[in-house]
Amino acid sequence: MLKPEHSLIAFTTSELPPGPWLVFAPHADDETFGMGGSLVKAHQAAIETHVIVVTDGALGGESSNLVETRRQEAQAATEMLGVSSLQFWSEPDRELIPSDSLIANARQAIVSSKAASVFFPGPLELHPDHRATAQLVWQALQSMRGVNAIPQIYAYEIGVQNPANRLIDISAQRITKDCAMSLYASQNSQNSYPELVIALNKARTFTLPETVEYAEGFYQFETGELEKTLREVSHAILDLYF
Repeated sequence: MLKPEHSLIAFTTSELPPGPWLVFAPHADDETFGMGGSLVKAHQAAIETHVIVVTDGALGGESSNLVETRRQEAQAATEMLGVSSLQFWSEPDRELIPSDSLIANARQAIVSSKAASVFFPGPLELHPDHRATAQLVWQALQSMRGVNAIPQIYAYEIGVQNPANRLIDISAQRITKDCAMSLYASQNSQNSYPELVIALNKARTFTLPETVEYAEGFYQFETGELEKTLREVSHAILDLYF
């Protein structure tokens, strides 16, 4: 007999993870589209939040100075979301590889931020940089075992539904998230991203009480799962459906 729904998805909303938070965003905009509502909610709860934009986003639009444009958009958006600090690593867009040096940088960022919760894109995201960022952070966390305290580990959704066992109610933060998403004019000229993101947030309320109008989905991993590769863990999660 197949497992019931409640073993695959939450039927109640979740509390905010402990802070400080460290969010790894593959591109400028992913932090806002993916978990902008939760970042606002964290700020309102006096939780310190930090964002690292991993790539330069140079291939994501047609602006004559796209990299700088996207930086300015990210600065404005994260300020609106109440993010405490923002870094740009400027790795080549669509060429992200979890090299040893980049893994070491990610590990150092986790340690120096004193992050209690770390966030990266879900492993089933479509864009290769999204998936590469997930691999990068996972390997950085693996390298911390036995040496540093391991923070709580969360994957967040950006463009598609990923496995989710935590749903954060962002109904009250939706308007601020909308405003922050609108600041990414260079990206919104390419597609109706805010409309698509809000549709995803609406869909995440399928199993929640009707009082929840919008929610963001996350998957919390157990620290013991770091003994396996992210691929192995992802396959194990998918096996729950069969």
